This record gives sequence, C-alpha cells and structure tokens, in this order.
Amino acid sequence: MESAQVAAAGAGEEEEAAATVKRPRRYWESDASKPGTEQAGPAETIPQDGRPLQKKGADPDHTFRISGKVDPFPGAATVCHEKVKKFQRGTKLQLGKVSNKRLKHQLAAQEEKAEMAAREAARLELLLLEEPGFLEGEPGEDTCTIAQADIADAVDLAAGAKHFELRLNQFGPYRINYTRNGRHLLLGGRRGHVAALDWHTKALMCEINVMESITDLAWLHTETMFAVAQRKWLYVYDNQGVELNCLKRFHAVQRMEFLPYHFLLATVSETGFLQYLDISVGKEVATICTKGGRLAVMAQNPSNAIVHLGHSNGTVTLWSPNVKEPLVRMLCHHGAVRAVAVEGSGTYMATSGLDRKLHIYDLRSYRRLHSLLLPTGAGHLDFSQRGLLGAACQEVVQVYKDITVCPPSKPYLCHGLPRPAHSLRFCPFEDVLGVGHEEGFASLLVPGAGEPNFDALESNPFRSRKQRQEWEVKALLEKIPSELISLDPGQLGTVDTISMEQQRKERAERLGYDPQAKEKFSPRRRLKGRDSAGSRLKRKKKVAAEEQRSAIQKSIAEKTEAQKQQKAASETAAPPAWRSALDRFQK
Repeated sequence: MESAQVAAAGAGEEEEAAATVKRPRRYWESDASKPGTEQAGPAETIPQDGRPLQKKGADPDHTFRISGKVDPFPGAATVCHEKVKKFQRGTKLQLGKVSNKRLKHQLAAQEEKAEMAAREAARLELLLLEEPGFLEGEPGEDTCTIAQADIADAVDLAAGAKHFELRLNQFGPYRINYTRNGRHLLLGGRRGHVAALDWHTKALMCEINVMESITDLAWLHTETMFAVAQRKWLYVYDNQGVELNCLKRFHAVQRMEFLPYHFLLATVSETGFLQYLDISVGKEVATICTKGGRLAVMAQNPSNAIVHLGHSNGTVTLWSPNVKEPLVRMLCHHGAVRAVAVEGSGTYMATSGLDRKLHIYDLRSYRRLHSLLLPTGAGHLDFSQRGLLGAACQEVVQVYKDITVCPPSKPYLCHGLPRPAHSLRFCPFEDVLGVGHEEGFASLLVPGAGEPNFDALESNPFRSRKQRQEWEVKALLEKIPSELISLDPGQLGTVDTISMEQQRKERAERLGYDPQAKEKFSPRRRLKGRDSAGSRLKRKKKVAAEEQRSAIQKSIAEKTEAQKQQKAASETAAPPAWRSALDRFQK
C-alpha cells in the first residue's frame, strides 16, 4: 500500500510539473492572443453553435476561426508574374464595343477563367516532384567525350536499364517511333520486320513480317493501332499484329506524321502528293499535289499542326489541308534538304541539306538565326521536349544544347554507331534518344532531354486499360476539325469582317434592300392597360413590312427606269449596215 501511494504521489507531481511547463509559442501567435491582454475577444465572439463569426466592417480574409486564431497570411498567395506568363496561352482578348451585353459578359468570364487557370498552374508548380537537370563534366572535361557506359554506371538502376541495344542485322535498316506518352516503341525494318513493344518492361506486344519493303511507320492515337507504309499501299494494324485496313488510295508513301489533336494521318508519297486521312471516320480529308517531285523529308509543327516538307531544290514549304498552295515557301539551302525538325513550342525550325550546313530559323519572322557547318552533314534531326537537338551524321549521333540561343562551339553529347543511322527520335518524358540504324536499335541516355513532369490527363505513361478507354472517348469528343488548321492559331478568336461585308452585300442584292442600313424600329411604350408584348410586336412587324415594301418599290422603280433608258438608247442608235449571208465567210 505504501509503495502504491508513493507511486501515485510521484505521478501527481509529474503531472503538475508538466502543467507548469510553458508551451512553446508559435510564430503566428502574437501578444494580442494571450488571455490577459485587452484584445482577448476572438473566443468570446464565437456563437454557441460553433460557427465562426465575422465582425462587421472587418476584412473578409481575416475571419475568426473556431480555435480563436487569425490567419497569419490572409488572402491568396502571391505569384510571380514571370511564372504566370509561362502558363498563359495566347494574348489577352481586348473587349471593345459589343452590341450584345450578354456576349460581352461571357467573353469577360472566359478571360477571367483563363487568367485564374494560369495563376493556379503557376501557384501549384512547386508541387511538381521532378526537376530537370543536365550532364556536367569535371573541370576541363567536355561532356561530348563522356561515353554512354559511364553515364549508365553513374545513374541509378532504373535509369541505367533504359540504355540498351538491339542487334537486328537481318532486316535493317530500321525506322522507329514512340507513342505520345513515351511508353511504347515501334520498330520497322526495311525488309519487312515490324515489332511493337513496351520498352520500359521489354515486353513484346507483337512481331510480324509483312514480306514487303517498309518505308515508314507511325503510332496512331493510342498504342492499340499503328500504320505501316509498305511498298505499294498503306496498312493499319492493331497491337496484336492483325491487319485492320488496307488503304489503296495512299500509294507509295514515303513519310508519315500523325496529328494527335485532329486525328489526322498526314502522308507524302514519291509522286509528290500530300494526303490527309481522318482515322476517326476512315475518310480521306485532302489530297494536295505539291508539284515538288519525290517527297522524303517531312516534319510537323506541334503548336499549329502545320506540315513542313523539304524539297530537292533547297526549299521548305508549309502546308495546311485547307489550302491547295503552300502557306510559306522558304529557300533554306543551296542543295537538297535532307532533314527538317520543329521545336515543341513551334518557334524554331532546324534544317540540314546536302551543303553540310545546319540552319536554325525563327518561324515568327522566317529569319535565319545562325548556322553550323557539320563534317558529314545531318541526315536526321529531332528536337526534344527540353529544346535539345539531336543530329544523326552517318555513324555519329550528336546532341546540341541551347542551339536556339547561340551557335554552340561543340556538341553536348556524342555517340558512335556500328552502321549509319536511319531514324532518330527523342522519347517523350524520358532522357532517352532512340536511334535506328542498319544493324538494329540503340537507346541512348541524354540527361536533360525529356520533360520531368507529365500531365496524367493528357499523356500518362502508367495509365490502365480503363483509363486509356476513357481518354480515347474524351479525345474523340474534343477532336479539332481539320478546317481549323491555320498558320496562326490566334486567328480563330477573331471575326472575319471581309466575309461579313460580303454576306451583307449578297443579302441586300437578294432581298432588294439592306435590312441593316437603318436601325430597327423600337415601339414606344404606351400607358398602363393599353400596352402589351403582343401589341408591341404587331407594331414592330407593321413598320418593318412598310419599310420593306417601300424599299422594294423603290428598287423596282429604279430597275424599270434603267430599262426604259436602255430601250430608248437602242431605238435612237443608227441601224446596222445591210449584209448578206455570204459575208460571214469573208476574211
């Protein structure tokens, strides 16, 4: 009993000591929140039901909480203007005089939503987990001398597994293509070998041999379908290698580009034709004769879906399916164009030709920024998501950093291949550069090439089958019509005043009067009891009918007067000289 009493007494003393210990004061707690001060009122103003009560005339951001504390950082968090500018799309719409007040309110609401979305995106950017980085060498060491084996040994196991090579020396050279989320890889050999695989897990989806030469291949909107340009026609297969369709209208296709937001497959042939296929309905949208001879150089602008074609006379032309003539024609090289690539933002374009020069152009002004002279010339070009430029110069693959800012003195990375390269692609959302050559495929590690954070609602590499199906349905519902493809996407929000004036003139000629020449009659409101909506509508229709009748009578009178004057002029004219029937044979 005594020991129990002693233990209880010791426990009581510990509780009293803990109670007397001063609780650490937080940074948001001020002297005004102490119970002994004069401003001890936040807890007293809380009603009995527990809801916080706001004082009259107080700032709405400084609302009193149930705990009696005040928010130390009232209002929304401040965001840097430069970060907000990064997420803005296009210029702000200048609202002028709009006749319809409801339309003006709707336009203002849309602009407010766009600004709020940009601010929220800039505010939540700090929650992104991954950060981009680049390869840095030792003092006095060039990064272009670092081998791929050294990079693979320095990175973690997951990143090191992305560097591999496939030895396929029977059916090469190989063309390659990645899906938009960067998860699946498509290989196509010149001698008919086609393979689709999940290159992250190295799981083979299908492998077939079409027993025919292959010029190019491309994934469609999902990894369940891909198109293969064979010797004669264009074929569509599923991810199991089953032939879905044979498009005989697409003959001798050389290169292909898929426009994801329009569901269009753009192809160029050796006969000089540019064709667009809408894969959602299986319909050919446009067929354009470029009059440029054999076409084997093709690239797309991801920002406006304009197709860039390189020709043998050194020119690069820009095409849209709505116009039968090139939108822009640029003279880029003194010889034939070998490769064209467009940066992801649609601002810069890189071209290479037989003159062994690599040119960088600004597509906003169509002006050359700078150029490089390569030892053997670049046969294939591609831009990464972070702005790196990959160039395949025969057996050597070079990667350039910040090439759009200033001409580099040396490449960022270099890698030697066993045989000349035949295709070059950067993998989206990965620091990987895929190269197809005559003896197979090589996956190279390029630090800082891919975007580190992806939008799961747009391109999710880890999506399930159900998520892919839902994304496909939403993408089809939000498909952009091919008629909206233009050189300047900002023109879609403007009004075509020339077309409106032409429609107005045609309508005036058809009706015999211009209904918009005079303001509409607005009836005056009468006294109470003598006015109604029906009577005002009758008066408005009566006045409109009288104006229309008078305008038609005036136009008929003008036409009859003109006919009378023409008849009088023909009667007063001298009669023609007499001629015989044989005079028609005289020379």
